Amino acid sequence: MDYADVLKRIETALAAATEALEEFTPGKIQSALKTGGDPVTEADVLLDKILKAELLRQGEGWLSEETKDDLSRLNKERVWIVDPLDGTREFIQGIPEWCISIAYVVNGRPEAAGICSPSAQQTFLGTRAAGVMLNGKPVTVTDKRDLLGATVLASRSEVKRGEWKRFENAPFEMIPMGSVAYKMARIAAGLNDITFTLVPKNEWDVAAGWLLVEAAGGKVLDKNANPRVFNQQNPLLPGLFAANTDILEKLLDMGLSE
Repeated sequence: MDYADVLKRIETALAAATEALEEFTPGKIQSALKTGGDPVTEADVLLDKILKAELLRQGEGWLSEETKDDLSRLNKERVWIVDPLDGTREFIQGIPEWCISIAYVVNGRPEAAGICSPSAQQTFLGTRAAGVMLNGKPVTVTDKRDLLGATVLASRSEVKRGEWKRFENAPFEMIPMGSVAYKMARIAAGLNDITFTLVPKNEWDVAAGWLLVEAAGGKVLDKNANPRVFNQQNPLLPGLFAANTDILEKLLDMGLSE
């Protein structure tokens, strides 16, 4: 299947969510803390409702950061895995490194996805059959073949905690950035070469980016150098590596996987 109809649904949902965000000002929005300490804003909740209304159809499952998990999704062949606002911390702080992330998963495998960064005016859309488009133009991962001079998108919070100090003398250029979904979208579009994180993430953080990187000719593995079957009962997965195949192999040679 080419999932063209699904991709159109994703594009429409991203546009509706982006329009709804116009009533909010990043950096000037109140937030609360959820159980576990993650922040949430009125925008997160509103976007979740909009995306669910635009995307969900009879017989499909739903997994979203902002919706109470309904485990009936485990019995569904087709499941939406969504983060209405990935990078909420950056959104609250007014740092333009957040996005809306949508993945359509069939039998555990992402098949179509869309990620939109309203602040950067970038919309990434893709399917396995058709590849990836950035603002309507075809894109692929970079063709860089070694780590020397490669640009690596690092988690802003991980860098702040000092977890990337060991890479200060690495041959690549480290660029701190928020939103793992947005980082993965940039890798898919060839805007940067690599992203990886060594801390756990949830499926809603990475499902859309995972599809985009693979559909753009790249490869994604979890922290243990394994592929991922999505729509698990426990949506938490180890950290991940995303890049083109050649660079990914060299990155794993550094002994980062466990």
